[in-house]
Amino acid sequence: MPGLAISSEHGQLTGEGLEGFYRAGRRLLSRCQLRVAGREPLAVQARMLSADRARFVATLRPSGDSGPDPVVVVERTRDADGSERITLRSAANRVLRVPVEVSLATDLAELGAVALGAPGGELPASVHGSGMRWSSAAGQAVVTSEPPPDDALASAGLLRWEVDLPPGGSRSIELRVRQDGAAALRPVGRGVPFAGARATGDDPRVRGLLDTCVGDLRALLLRDPRHPSDVHAAAGAPWRCGLAPAEALAAARMALPLGTRLAVGTLRTLARTQVTGSGPSAGRLPGPLRDAGPHLPPSCTGIEATLLFPALLAEARCWGLSEHETEELVPIAERCLQWLRRAVGDGVYLPDPYPGGPHRCETQAHAHRAALLGAEVLEAHGRPGAADWRQWAGELRAAFREDFWIEDRAGGRPAAARAPDGRPVPHLGSGAAHLLDTGLVGGGALAAGLLDRVQTGQLARLLGGPAMDSGWGLRSLGVKEAGHNPFGHRGGAVRVHETAVAVAGLAAAGYEKEANSLLKGVLSAAEAFGQRLPEMYAGAQRTEGGAPLPHPAACRPAATAAAAGVQLLTTLAGIRPDAPARTVALCPVSSAPLGEIEFTGLSVAGGPFSVRISRLGLAMIEEAVDGLQLGG
Repeated sequence: MPGLAISSEHGQLTGEGLEGFYRAGRRLLSRCQLRVAGREPLAVQARMLSADRARFVATLRPSGDSGPDPVVVVERTRDADGSERITLRSAANRVLRVPVEVSLATDLAELGAVALGAPGGELPASVHGSGMRWSSAAGQAVVTSEPPPDDALASAGLLRWEVDLPPGGSRSIELRVRQDGAAALRPVGRGVPFAGARATGDDPRVRGLLDTCVGDLRALLLRDPRHPSDVHAAAGAPWRCGLAPAEALAAARMALPLGTRLAVGTLRTLARTQVTGSGPSAGRLPGPLRDAGPHLPPSCTGIEATLLFPALLAEARCWGLSEHETEELVPIAERCLQWLRRAVGDGVYLPDPYPGGPHRCETQAHAHRAALLGAEVLEAHGRPGAADWRQWAGELRAAFREDFWIEDRAGGRPAAARAPDGRPVPHLGSGAAHLLDTGLVGGGALAAGLLDRVQTGQLARLLGGPAMDSGWGLRSLGVKEAGHNPFGHRGGAVRVHETAVAVAGLAAAGYEKEANSLLKGVLSAAEAFGQRLPEMYAGAQRTEGGAPLPHPAACRPAATAAAAGVQLLTTLAGIRPDAPARTVALCPVSSAPLGEIEFTGLSVAGGPFSVRISRLGLAMIEEAVDGLQLGG
């Protein structure tokens, strides 16, 4: 980010659909078609090399050669920063002279217009130095080449070279596209690596999944342009290449085992957006409405972000965020909590959207966690109000267990929401998984949850049952619920983020069978997606020999999905640090569902952390910062 390249598997950019090179949401190049010796090479392989680089391999048999064997290999290495290297390799025993042509075009359209199928026509090109240039009211784009072409035809957008390939030799042409007048693109992730996290073990899939998730997170990083030291994750490509507050905070929270830099950058960036003044919105983090499925009106991502802020700050402190950096952000967390107090008013529940919206189950879970974890931060930094927030959280727990639990013959279930008039909305969806995500407090302990022990056990059985567990992960709406649609992004599709929340919560509560089933389902889905998890995919039931169905509107990569992959795997180790106390507790999944697994290059208390889980489910620290003690 902010560069993006979208290609078909054959490697040619034809201008069809979304294909092209983009920067900051604008398509700088829509067509880049290669012809060698007058025809298109035959595509044989397309492969991702990393989150921001792909390689396309094709072959060619020059005219006059007999036999079926290709003589020339054409390799195109495409980078999301706007560069492409075309390499021709010859296996002939004589010099080959081959004409190479690249046909270029662009419409300089915004991604949204391209997605709607209305990008506008191709713009006229002009020869510019060693390449081509296009101009419109939206800006200018330039393609340069090295070496310069032997011929350039502006009317066709054509660059042409006569290439001599020596026996067994190779020649390369490099193309680079940029906005005219813009600085060269320097992706944030290449200069701001996460910890060198690695996973190895009995299950060979874990290494590839963690490597890919970390690479996707790194590639999605953006800088705050006014404060370039602060980084956050874009929501995902290709649809949401900018900041989405709730998703950015959720991704940073799930990625805490990789270090706290993403967390503090995200917190600082969003702190600068907090509503100031004394009005009813003061203290809230802005955010748009989003669809909430077939049974509820749209929810407010700003409310979710406002409640995630104090929770992420508190947990980042546990993982190793310095007291100085924490202190800087405590006033922002305080104002988030002050907004929560005003929004709740004399009642106990938080409406979403505020005011006048329903009381959603997951919103109460976010509010409860914000109160308890916020109290930890306030108390640690000598601020008033910690006891009051713990008292309010206790009142919310007591009321929730009575008002939100719907008894039935099957053992009951939590309501998805309560309407403003108090009527329960009974439908079971993945939002209920947030009831298990209680948050990390001091001493390696987990905060209290909104459900009691019996209710937690019943919810675990529901989440692990066939109505919710698709075999590929957790459905966003149970298959037996009215309005279920396996492609509904909050109406039946598998959302990787909420599946990871469910796995971590179920494991922490001791329901390993249900957690393991969901974990293994996502690992199988990741394998089908080449280890690059999309934010969601269809919740159709898994069948023998089947594969998960991609969702056409899903971002892939997506920040929450990449970070969820990190959380899914590190849940197996159950790492619960308390960096201020210089302790770390380990609560591994005792059934060791993936056999032995070792994590290296994680980060706890500002230093490297490595841990191994045996086939017996026992955890052993292999590396830790000096002075860190085993606790819990």
